[in-house]
Amino acid sequence: MAKKSKAYQAAAAKIEADKFYTPTEAVALAKETGSAKTDSTVEVALKLGVDPRKADQMVRGTVILPHGTGKTARVIVFAVGAAAEAAIAAGADEVGGDELIQKVADGYTAFDSAVATPDLMGKVGRLGKVLGPRGLMPNPKTGTVTPNVAQAVNDIKGGKIEFRVDKHANVHFVVGKASFTPEQLDENISAALEEIVRLKPNSSKGRYITKGSVATTFGPGIPLDVNSI
Repeated sequence: MAKKSKAYQAAAAKIEADKFYTPTEAVALAKETGSAKTDSTVEVALKLGVDPRKADQMVRGTVILPHGTGKTARVIVFAVGAAAEAAIAAGADEVGGDELIQKVADGYTAFDSAVATPDLMGKVGRLGKVLGPRGLMPNPKTGTVTPNVAQAVNDIKGGKIEFRVDKHANVHFVVGKASFTPEQLDENISAALEEIVRLKPNSSKGRYITKGSVATTFGPGIPLDVNSI
């Protein structure tokens, strides 16, 4: 096991042993345990009491964080004609039809989110092997397959995040930067948790959120009191 840096050890020392923190306490502590050299990203990890192998227990959704993520997302849009013009006007980083589809098929993935109009999904669907593993495939459930591409671009650049349970029943998502105020981080994490709780599958029995933690990039995990969520 790699030896942790002195900075990591110092940050970990601020976390009380055997204590579980409320989200409000955790985000405040996360600001103290982040890197002093960079504006660390603050992330949340949750363990859910669901079985991702069952289609009716797949937890996936989006939420617009009240204070954004602290990063302007790079968005590409698969669209042509008037929809393409609307996407460009909304600030999409790259817009196109067949040429953009081919560019992605050749391995281009230097973007954070992809949006597509419904009429192009027959062609975009062929990019599943490239976009699927990276969580970048446009999907109607997350609002990234839509005729209103301008709204989708505005939402994503305005702080919309996407979350999806993985095969181990874990969910990871970003809630901001260490430079955010504790109040901003608390409001962002509350918005995300509220949406995840709202999406609890009816077929999921027992405790829904079994474990959780808040951490900064390369920082120690701060255990969450899941009873407070």
